[in-house]
Amino acid sequence: MATFKALILEAEGQPHIREIDEAELPAGDVQVRVEYSSLNFKDGLAITNQAKVIRSYPMVPGIDFAGTVVESASPEYQPGDRVLLTGWRVGEVHWGGMAQMARVKAEWLVPLPPGMSPLQAMGIGTAGFTAMLAVMALEEHRLSREREVLVSGAAGGVGSIAVALLAQQGYKVAASTGREDAYEYLRALGATSIIERAELAAPAKPLESERWAGGVDTVGGEILAKVLAQTAYGGSVAACGNAGGPALETTVFPFILRGVNLLGIESVMCPKEKRLVAWERLARDLPREKLEKTLHIAPLAEVPRLAQEILQGRIRGRVVVDVNA
Repeated sequence: MATFKALILEAEGQPHIREIDEAELPAGDVQVRVEYSSLNFKDGLAITNQAKVIRSYPMVPGIDFAGTVVESASPEYQPGDRVLLTGWRVGEVHWGGMAQMARVKAEWLVPLPPGMSPLQAMGIGTAGFTAMLAVMALEEHRLSREREVLVSGAAGGVGSIAVALLAQQGYKVAASTGREDAYEYLRALGATSIIERAELAAPAKPLESERWAGGVDTVGGEILAKVLAQTAYGGSVAACGNAGGPALETTVFPFILRGVNLLGIESVMCPKEKRLVAWERLARDLPREKLEKTLHIAPLAEVPRLAQEILQGRIRGRVVVDVNA
């Protein structure tokens, strides 16, 4: 039986790389030779054990992967098909993508869009997929082009892709970050203005001057409250993160006096039909040259260190994990 390399998390001790026998793979009807995974905020929590993300040990982390089908008991996929996976609690309750081999349920997989490489797919990953879901939700609620759209946590994975997507669609994008060294990076992605994070972190009044057509909030907490208070009449804010804390101290005034919509974005259990639409949009609407500006490729051995950095807000853009490096 063949073996493969994987990053392993144990109930005790540090994350480590070891050889795994294919017989140890969890149950599933499709086996995939993984080429790339990616590092997301949730992966950082899992790998550092700073939150109860992992439900059983040992666990292979990695909520994303892209690669090639090698075995399939499902009529949906044949050996040689290129596929990707995000979410479905892979890397939490089911072995994930930070390994050279994965076995999963066919319904969790999405065919790799035509013209998109596994590397590009993982440059997008859960972060970019979440950003696309946020943009789609804002579009469904008729996002106005008359004012800027605010993206908080803009230098992170979700924020970077959201800035690029919104700019590509012709929206004026205000990118919020606490990192001065990211200003030029965000302008290169299409941001029309840069907002200091401290400006949005100040306690919000129940209502403030109308400033934003809407927003993509990746932070939560005080910043989300501030963005809601500043959103213009009929605008919408798509919320998809809690790096700033899970509590939301606001009032009903933005909702009942301005008709503001707070849109919850959930990507883990997103139905497959919606996934297919989102990945089709990503393949079409996300400029490859902008995606490349967000990427940092790292070997599997660097993941434990990078997991600490992503939780500290020190990662700019997207970390793609080359599991074969």
